[in-house]
Amino acid sequence: MKNLILVLIFFAGSLGAAMAQRPENVITEASEPGDSSIFMDDIVHRRTILDQRVLPYESLREADIPWEKRLWQVIDVREKLNLPFIYPKAPLFGILNDAATQGLVAAFRDEDFKQLMQPLEIEGMMFSMDTIQVIDPETYETKTQVVKNEISAATIKFFRIKEVWFFDREASRMKVRILGIAPVRERIIAGKAEEQPMYWLYYPQLREILARHRAFNDFNDASPLSWDDIFELRRFSSYVFKESNAQDLRLKDFFPEDGVARLREGEKIKNKLFNFEQDLWEN
Repeated sequence: MKNLILVLIFFAGSLGAAMAQRPENVITEASEPGDSSIFMDDIVHRRTILDQRVLPYESLREADIPWEKRLWQVIDVREKLNLPFIYPKAPLFGILNDAATQGLVAAFRDEDFKQLMQPLEIEGMMFSMDTIQVIDPETYETKTQVVKNEISAATIKFFRIKEVWFFDREASRMKVRILGIAPVRERIIAGKAEEQPMYWLYYPQLREILARHRAFNDFNDASPLSWDDIFELRRFSSYVFKESNAQDLRLKDFFPEDGVARLREGEKIKNKLFNFEQDLWEN
């Protein structure tokens, strides 16, 4: 009798394990050709990103922040580390623009988040009218021609981020928080290419949306890496565009003709932030 009970328990356990490991959708000869639920571009249904929730920032006290510095940085999507920003199937600009045009997040004209923009106004920015100088092949005269440029993910080469670096006295370490992000478009003004932010999105409000969109991971296709992870883990390359200063000038204003000097100055600013924390520990 005892052996019979053991045999029944064994078969019950085996049946349970088989049922637990059974895939949700199995394509068989009886499967309907038009049943789209059995076709997917993967081997499992991935819901980790969809079910992910943002971990709120820890609360801070003004008394615990004795020092801070504001930086504006540029993310060039043509750099190798930043190629996921222009992944054709899910570019970052598409995510940001959908959120802005659908009114899911607030969009602003300025980087101080004061001048609010309407979704219809953002939709009207998806193309631009520029004037260029062309030479008539017959008369060899220079003429002004108006061209219409469509704005898409393929035309967005830069993103700007505004962030605050600060020393947290309670944690005794340097931290950084992104305040805003802006896609940058190029416009031809007076024959020269000028970079202009299209709109600014308030990053803390945007985090919930970024956390539900999967970013391309060049190292592991199965890794559930969201766009919020990309920014919070600093998995991108950038260079300093501006540092808070009394004249509110950009590095381009200090070095108008020398791009190499701007890059060197930007690296000096980053090193200064790193050395600031090290000096605090040494003192």
